[in-house]
Amino acid sequence: MIPWTDRSGRFSPFKLAILVALLLPGLYIGIGLATGTLGAKPIEVATHEIGLWTIRFLMITLAVTPLRVIAGWRRLIHVRRMLGVATFCYALIHLSLYAADQKFNLGRVASEIAVRFYLTIGFAGLVGLAMLAATSTDGAIRKLGKKWTLLHKAVYVIAMLGLAHFFIQSKIDVSEAAVMAGIFVLLMAYRLAKRVKLKLTPVALTVIAVGIAALTAGLEVVWYASATGVDPARILQANLDFSFLVRPTWWVLGTGLAVVLVALVKGIDWSRLKRAPLEAAS
Repeated sequence: MIPWTDRSGRFSPFKLAILVALLLPGLYIGIGLATGTLGAKPIEVATHEIGLWTIRFLMITLAVTPLRVIAGWRRLIHVRRMLGVATFCYALIHLSLYAADQKFNLGRVASEIAVRFYLTIGFAGLVGLAMLAATSTDGAIRKLGKKWTLLHKAVYVIAMLGLAHFFIQSKIDVSEAAVMAGIFVLLMAYRLAKRVKLKLTPVALTVIAVGIAALTAGLEVVWYASATGVDPARILQANLDFSFLVRPTWWVLGTGLAVVLVALVKGIDWSRLKRAPLEAAS
């Protein structure tokens, strides 16, 4: 099936738009490599940026199910496979760029993966993504049956491996990694709430958003305090300082509150408001 067509073979503007969106980051980075605008170490920068987009696309893929449940955006299921395969492709390019940075000395690349823990878990995550991509076809789904669902639950472990890889290679500045980790926990919280049959009302979603944002702040405190020895109180205080940048806590809270807003909008009976007199609606 062509990526920009639906199951009936008809052209789908929605799927084409998603495909273009998936290609744009890689195209932008590729142009930067070709034109020499990525700085003194272009391959290293490209490797980092592609890895960053790999994690972002993985989180977007995991967001499909919660958004379908909370927002009722059923059409998202039609692009989940495309998102997952794109995540694998970006991860593979990430490894290929690392190999290029090592002058394609595959022996050295293999030894580095074996010796450096963050590379080991990153490679394990790539192998997992390859396994999921290879079994994402309709034929594989039919052949594996119920085992397919169990196999693809490995995406949660793969996501944790990817986040651990991201945290460790980020060294001191783990801001972006903390944002991605917070969003991952947020997505898992939605799944847990659904599993325990918690009604995802705006109030419940707000509580989840605030709780996970606080957890993200705690994660930052633990990481920075253990890595640098900085006073935890100063790290917490930094979350209230908006002089330079918005801390991960607030990005995660904003993401969670955006979901609350979606839930509120979804809950409005627009047809009723349309029929109501202007005075009553105002």
